Amino acid sequence: MSNAAKSLLVFAIYLVGAGLGFLLVPNIPLALLGVPTTTEVWIRLVGMLLIGLGYYYIRAAFAELTLLFSWSVHARLFSVVCMVAFVVFRLASPTLLLFAAIDFLATLWTALALRSART
Repeated sequence: MSNAAKSLLVFAIYLVGAGLGFLLVPNIPLALLGVPTTTEVWIRLVGMLLIGLGYYYIRAAFAELTLLFSWSVHARLFSVVCMVAFVVFRLASPTLLLFAAIDFLATLWTALALRSART
């Protein structure tokens, strides 16, 4: 397995873990993020989507789908920008920056692994 695939696999496991948290015990991660707890289904849908995205990334990592790896870099950077903007505009707690940092570092790992594979 290439280093880029490993980076995506690790990120996928993170996504599945976060997704399971939002799906099964949603108010715990919400409280950690400083977001009001809820009994509405929307947060469990977020968990479901994270698990689904993690599944795609796991399959892509094992199949060495490098084109998807590069697409994921773009999408994950967009997520980081959005999370930072949410904090800057006071739409979210600064705790969200921890998740933005994790996403950024994981994305940087993938981007650097892809760059080194090309040379």
